[in-house]
Amino acid sequence: MKRVLVGLILSGALALPALAALKEGDKAPEFTAPASLAGKEFTFTLKDALKKGPVVVYFYPAAFTGGCNTQAHAFSENSDKFAAAGASIVGVSLDKIATLNQFSADPQYCAGKIPVASDADGKIAKSYDLQVRDAKPGAKNTRGDEIGHGFAERTTFIVTQNGKVAATIGNVSPAENVTKALETNQQLKTR
Repeated sequence: MKRVLVGLILSGALALPALAALKEGDKAPEFTAPASLAGKEFTFTLKDALKKGPVVVYFYPAAFTGGCNTQAHAFSENSDKFAAAGASIVGVSLDKIATLNQFSADPQYCAGKIPVASDADGKIAKSYDLQVRDAKPGAKNTRGDEIGHGFAERTTFIVTQNGKVAATIGNVSPAENVTKALETNQQLKTR
């Protein structure tokens, strides 16, 4: 019960508003980062992913925290629907790659269906005009591990093949974030 309560408190505390994030029509900064899919590390590049279609770039505060767990699970559960809309997904956080290897493989979260990238220094989040704030000393995730890194605000960007932001989704619950991202991609496919 205590872990659930801590997770709920953290998920609320980690939900920051998307105040200055890139807007529709802005050029999405390209990035390359260490990433993990199903527990296997690889190098993710936005440029390569865009060659296949639109990319959902979702920033989240920290793996193994309440809202982030919910969001990763919702993206993984809907990954086939995103693929049917022609889109791929990548999650980005300030977590270390070792943590993301576990998170990406865990059947309760990414379930080996969506890659997650490590932005350990926060440069990618800042390039998308997101706020990055320091973790409170002693902050722990739902597994009881100390987090030990900063948090990027929860914001999702739909990036089209031409590298432009088609939509910025923030200030909604983690589950609604996924729903809105899917709806946006389905609308893009019908255009």
